[in-house]
Amino acid sequence: MEVHKRTRLQVWTPLLFALVMILGMTLGYQLHDTLRNKRAVTNVVERNDRLEGIIDLINEKYVDTINTNALYEDAVKGILSHLDPHTVYIPADKVASVNQDLQGSFYGIGVEYAIVHDTLGITAVVAGGPAAKAGIVPGDKLIKIRDTTVAGIGVSTDQIIKMLRGEQKSTVPVWIKKVETGKLTEVSITRDEVPLYSVDAGIMLDRQTGYIKINRFAATTYDEFYKALKRLKKEGMKGLILDLRGNPGGYLDAAANIADEFLDGDKPIVFTQGLHSEKVSYRADKDGLFEKGSLAVLVDESSASASEILAGAVQDYDRGVVIGRRTYGKGLVQEQYDLDDGSALRLTIAHYYTPSGRSIQRSYKEGKDAYDEAFEERYKSGELTGKDSLVKEDTTAYYTSNHRLVRGGGGIKPDVYVPYDSGRISPGLVSLLLSDRLQNAVFDYYTAHVHELKRYKTIPDFIQQFKGEASVLALLMQQLTPSERTIATATLARTANRSFLLLQMKAQLARIIFSNDGYYAVNATGDDVVLKALQILHSDQYLKIIGR
Repeated sequence: MEVHKRTRLQVWTPLLFALVMILGMTLGYQLHDTLRNKRAVTNVVERNDRLEGIIDLINEKYVDTINTNALYEDAVKGILSHLDPHTVYIPADKVASVNQDLQGSFYGIGVEYAIVHDTLGITAVVAGGPAAKAGIVPGDKLIKIRDTTVAGIGVSTDQIIKMLRGEQKSTVPVWIKKVETGKLTEVSITRDEVPLYSVDAGIMLDRQTGYIKINRFAATTYDEFYKALKRLKKEGMKGLILDLRGNPGGYLDAAANIADEFLDGDKPIVFTQGLHSEKVSYRADKDGLFEKGSLAVLVDESSASASEILAGAVQDYDRGVVIGRRTYGKGLVQEQYDLDDGSALRLTIAHYYTPSGRSIQRSYKEGKDAYDEAFEERYKSGELTGKDSLVKEDTTAYYTSNHRLVRGGGGIKPDVYVPYDSGRISPGLVSLLLSDRLQNAVFDYYTAHVHELKRYKTIPDFIQQFKGEASVLALLMQQLTPSERTIATATLARTANRSFLLLQMKAQLARIIFSNDGYYAVNATGDDVVLKALQILHSDQYLKIIGR
């Protein structure tokens, strides 16, 4: 019996020894990881203690009273200054407003207004919104909100927003001076969800060419775009001008979904990848609504991020013509992380790449100030106003589906370059365009001629028949001081300046009558980039440019 036991022990001893060794090694590695993590946590605690200690010391010993929260925020900003320009800290009191633009709605009454002669003039009413249901129309004036008079007292826009927005289904009584009768009327408006539209316009510029303007890529953008695209196709659209000028970006998936409506087959639209983020690919994998018609995408120096993703996919697959000026050059993806105190950190987690593999992120090695001043440098170099040039980082060569050469870094270079009209940014003209007096003159003309203007039933009728721009200009000149009038007269002596100002007056009137569709339809008649797109879409240049 004992011999048998000794024999079994001799047989199992080597295996037991091996198991003990393996167990010991495993425990050792786990202990090493645990201690390493503990050291890492200890280091973090020590760093936090260091920051807390410095701020506590300042609170106890500093010569003057200080704002502790401001010190913390400055410390965070100091840390982020060592990262890319698009990683940002959002204070708690700013998070709601920052998120609101991308969420696509808020609770309010659904009006746009301008402060005209120290009175709130309603310039637009959201169709189907609370104010529209209460009978408010453009041209009405807002005199009182609850018991607070808001006319003639220098009330600020921020104050008005606080008074008009509130909880859903709550009511707010307002006193309105009606534009058609001049009577003062009390109206009770029930607040509700008000959409923040990201598609500004969806119109036909002629019998076969549609135009869609997207101002940002929000949660509702794709749905808005799809409805506009479907409607324009029913109206006979054969070619589309997609305007992404001034669009700073937003949700990447919204841009990818729109690209999918243009691209056939199963194609990658964009892919993202970072040091700590796995590669994620967005693909065109469904039947698009507009895979065959001619397409022009308009971009400029303010088209960024998701705008560049969409323009880059169209260009890489030779699906359409990109027209305008080189884009902003933002090829980084951010993710927002909410912090315990209600603030948030929007952190860059990945680079994105167009289908050809190019990253269009411009360099920020020279620091944030240099990065932010790039627009001014591009203007000084003449790139925006006449030179179709490349910046230094545009060196890596890539190729489109039809083997056209494109470059990485520094944004999307358009297929067709259209310079900015430098005459339109002369100081005198800019001063007139941005002045409150221009806004006042347009609103005054509308309220004085509301019955005549309502005779225009369609935007084309207004474009062809309205000839009252000179009268609006006369109202503007009356409001200027003698010295301002002298400068304005000299500025408008240049025919191009006068024509552009009159066009903007007509467009702003059209916005009041026909909403944003009216504004963009009128503006398109004098927009060099839109006119260039129309010329290309209606000629054999289109196929030549995209290499077909």
